[in-house]
Amino acid sequence: MRRILIFGSGKSTSYLIKYLLDKSEKEDLNIVVADKNIQNLNDEFIKHERCSFIEMDVFNDECRKKEIINSNIVISMLPARFHITVAKDCVEYSKNMLTASYINDDMLSLNEEASKKGIVIMNEIGLDPGLDHMSAMKVIDNIKDKGGKIILFESFTGGLVAPESDNNLWNYKFTWNPRNVVLAGQGGAAKFIQEGTYKYIPYNKLFRRTELLEIKNYGKFEGYANRDSLKYIDIYNIKDIKTLYRGTIRKVGFCKAWNVFVQLGMTDDSYIIENSKNMKFRDFLNLFLPYHPSDSVELKLRQYLKINQDDLIWKKLLELNLFGDDKILLNNATPAQVLQFILSKKWKLDKNDKDMIVMHHKFGYELNNKKYQIDSDMICLGKDQNYTAMAKTVGLPLAIAALAILNKKIVVSGVQLPISKNIYDPILEELVEYGIQFNEYEVPYYGYDPLNL
Repeated sequence: MRRILIFGSGKSTSYLIKYLLDKSEKEDLNIVVADKNIQNLNDEFIKHERCSFIEMDVFNDECRKKEIINSNIVISMLPARFHITVAKDCVEYSKNMLTASYINDDMLSLNEEASKKGIVIMNEIGLDPGLDHMSAMKVIDNIKDKGGKIILFESFTGGLVAPESDNNLWNYKFTWNPRNVVLAGQGGAAKFIQEGTYKYIPYNKLFRRTELLEIKNYGKFEGYANRDSLKYIDIYNIKDIKTLYRGTIRKVGFCKAWNVFVQLGMTDDSYIIENSKNMKFRDFLNLFLPYHPSDSVELKLRQYLKINQDDLIWKKLLELNLFGDDKILLNNATPAQVLQFILSKKWKLDKNDKDMIVMHHKFGYELNNKKYQIDSDMICLGKDQNYTAMAKTVGLPLAIAALAILNKKIVVSGVQLPISKNIYDPILEELVEYGIQFNEYEVPYYGYDPLNL
């Protein structure tokens, strides 16, 4: 029996584990899930005869190494900063490994040794990063194969709430790690290319310089720039490109309202607020407003940010109970942690809520002295609170790739990304069977058509 070891049992693992268990008898698999906390695992998995669980701390060296040695392939679903601990063992003991997280310098440092041992450390093979790479490279390679030259590439991805579960003014609920949502865009200016000119958007302007998108059959959305689009010039080998922009999708109006938190400083994670546990929500908000002996928090906020009382943004703030007397149950928390605590009370997916993943690409290219454009859309709807679209689009690419590597249908070595045809073709082909499909269509070439950039 072949053993697949999965580190981590978070929300994104439901489809990953289910896929492997569904294939377990035919493929002779034993799925082992290792996590520090296994109390919230799906009963369906616990009862499965080919699935077992180990309660362990990934930093328990003896236990971690033992489990890796006894496995045929390893999948890490841990927080990104923990992957390297697992990866070093996988290289030492010649075990293939996969993650859905962004590659980093620590991981790249293992490339030479992994290549020598003939094993692969596959990174960025989830949703974004992951499906974005594979779907983009398929079109880019097809264009190049017929002699075309890529001159424009835009790519947007968003984890959203499905239309039937969209019941708040923000048109948003947390479908993945809330901390990452609160901290999105920080850590440096967004960088991209527009018509051959390098452009930069500082964090304090990020959510006011957005691009409008029209998704076929789903209407209008908006996108804000990701931190670094420029690195994809080399990754995708599109060195002559004139426009390159990657962004995150939200429903129209979200970014303008989110900018309130940015301008106030409520997304800052660099310092702690003493005695935060005894504060009320309105006390927390008042920390970021000018002092006035008599004006209310509500009045000070409206005046400070020039928000009218009948403005939709004001109604969105009221909906979050920001001015309420609820207590913050976090001690010595950062502003970002407190904001996350407040938002989690209102933006949690209910039991029967469905989420939605939206991915949208634009490809502009030249062929025989003419300019063409291809748009590509992928919409995925979740089933419920456990089997989410997020878990599906993150977990299934990982699961399919792991089995393909185990069966030697994908044969690569070293520290890799899923950007070559022999990797992305079989994965994208099988994903269609699970309803994850990119619809590509030619449209008139419009070039770069931003809203405010």
